[in-house]
Amino acid sequence: MTGAASSAALPRPGAAARRRGDRTLRARIGLCAGFVLMAAAMVLSVAVGPTGISLDALPRVLASFAAADPLPADLARERLVLMDIRLPRTVLGLLVGGALAVTGAMMQGLFRNPLADPGLVGASSGAGLAAVAMIALGGGLLAPVVAALGTEAVPVAAVTGAFGSTWLLYALSTRGQQTSVATLLLAGVAIGAFAGALSGLIVFRADDRALRDITFWTMGSLGGANWPKIAAALPFFLVAAVAAPLVARPLNALLLGEAEAVHLGVAIERAKKIAIVAAACAVGASVALSGVIGFVGIVVPHVVRLVTGPDHRFVLPGSAFVGAALLLAADAVARVVAAPAELPIGIVTAAIGAPFFLWLLLRRRGGL
Repeated sequence: MTGAASSAALPRPGAAARRRGDRTLRARIGLCAGFVLMAAAMVLSVAVGPTGISLDALPRVLASFAAADPLPADLARERLVLMDIRLPRTVLGLLVGGALAVTGAMMQGLFRNPLADPGLVGASSGAGLAAVAMIALGGGLLAPVVAALGTEAVPVAAVTGAFGSTWLLYALSTRGQQTSVATLLLAGVAIGAFAGALSGLIVFRADDRALRDITFWTMGSLGGANWPKIAAALPFFLVAAVAAPLVARPLNALLLGEAEAVHLGVAIERAKKIAIVAAACAVGASVALSGVIGFVGIVVPHVVRLVTGPDHRFVLPGSAFVGAALLLAADAVARVVAAPAELPIGIVTAAIGAPFFLWLLLRRRGGL
């Protein structure tokens, strides 16, 4: 009798597999939902703006690409707006939103810290410091650099600053080919604070024109999108896109702890290096093209995990989809809420992200 009761209490052999299958199915459905959400945000981004291409006019404009020239004047104008203004902005929103969200998911997995974000590795602060210096000193000390690079001076400075700060962070936290995650975390905070202090000093010394440019740039905007800038930054985004699948399984192993992951045979040091380089590339390119945009890298991975679970094979692509959708939606709001003026997109993401993040903290504070 006791044996029968014990047998009944034990789970059946296929129960665990079915539970894993159910979670995998839910994660795949979540990925599909994220992709649909991103596609809807793309349509919204293309259709919304002060120069009207309404949703009902969008099919007509797209069909005009198959029509023979010359086109009617109004249709030619709408097609010009779509190709030279709307589509570059939409593509930039996809790249930046996806990159920030994926980098946030990687950093949270690497540090095993739910509050980690792309700025934690010092890439955002380093990129911001270099760009602020270029804007404020471009008419004086850095004038030769601006003369040589032209309109690309600020993007090049931002990417260079991101790589410089990330290299410094890695050098400070690595000893004997071993990288300490705790030292990496603390050094990233210190580098961010120091870069913020230097940025503040530069801003204090800046003139009114540079101060206005710096203020708007540090709040983020997709308004400067164009095809040449996107093409120049695309290799950096591709590095992050290639790196994400490579670190998914090591990040899953790190959920058990670093020592356990090493015992499982996972190349943790290699995963750390890949994640850090990917973060530098993605964040540097994002800051270079759109300025500093907050909360995407913190909030989006949490939202995705609520649906897909903790498996980074689903969290990373899901974060890319949802991050892109969030940034495109925020950009659409920024364009119309104060039309014909345009709000910095960082204000919109903070207004959306901060209350949600507080709710998430209150909901899960016991687990955190």
